[in-house]
Amino acid sequence: MEGLLTEVFLGSLLFGAVTAGVPLLLSGLGEQISEKAGVLNIGIEGMMLMGAYAGFAGAYYTDSFTLGFLIGGLAGVMAAAVMVVLCVLLSMNQIVVGIAITLGGEGLTALLHHFQFSRSYPRLGRPETLPVPWLSDLPIVGSAFFDRNPLVYAAVLLTVALVWVFKRTHVGLNLQAAGDKPAALDAAGVSVTLTRSLAVLSTGLLSGLGGAYLSTIGGGLFLPFMTGGAGFIAIVLAMLARGKPMWVLFGAFMFGGSLSMTTAMQVAGVNIPTDVIQMLPFAMVILVLIIFARNSYLPPALGNPYHRGAR
Repeated sequence: MEGLLTEVFLGSLLFGAVTAGVPLLLSGLGEQISEKAGVLNIGIEGMMLMGAYAGFAGAYYTDSFTLGFLIGGLAGVMAAAVMVVLCVLLSMNQIVVGIAITLGGEGLTALLHHFQFSRSYPRLGRPETLPVPWLSDLPIVGSAFFDRNPLVYAAVLLTVALVWVFKRTHVGLNLQAAGDKPAALDAAGVSVTLTRSLAVLSTGLLSGLGGAYLSTIGGGLFLPFMTGGAGFIAIVLAMLARGKPMWVLFGAFMFGGSLSMTTAMQVAGVNIPTDVIQMLPFAMVILVLIIFARNSYLPPALGNPYHRGAR
């Protein structure tokens, strides 16, 4: 067990926590926006898979990670548009539609992967770098830690920006009202439908970017069902964060660390069954729900369709 205290183990764990945590952070922030507006988006897992496949395919065929991210985000938006039409405009059950989007995303991406990549197993090369000298000087980080993760900075800055948006802007107040008192927002002359639609589309964009990060940066390849429940973990993070983006940030990297524990243990040479370590993030989800679920906050109108003029 001496390997757990080495610089190699700590560096591997930190690198893995960031790599696995960024998709959770982006998707968790997206779910938080959607829930604030009163839409329970169970389809995040499917949106992440759509973004993962489209992001990988975009980066592979265009030879540009930047375009890959953009295409992955667009795929997430397209999947979210289905929820906007069915749930926000047609008032269908949000849970049923979300499950359908997840199952549809799993099936569609697996089918596309089979026809395009199942025999060739292509991998992506090293992405464009973004060197940060002072981070490179940290002993357990090393020069290659952050230079291939430019989206890390954007995700953290987005978290800070959302703190300001939720507390200081009319956009944040409108989102809060759409989830708490949609009738009051309607009476104030603000469209509940438009507010919820934009919130869901934002969720799709962030989930698509999270999926694209997972396939292009995290793995360098796409595999069917590669999210492995990350979308559902993001939903748990959003619910337990009680509307506070910084708690999503903390939870994402905590769960990211547990997801990366398998690789870190192997690097350290610790002889523990892989299946036991892979159970850790899901055991953590159950433990966190037991401890904190009683204090979680959900908007009163979450999951309820709204019809203009209804009281």
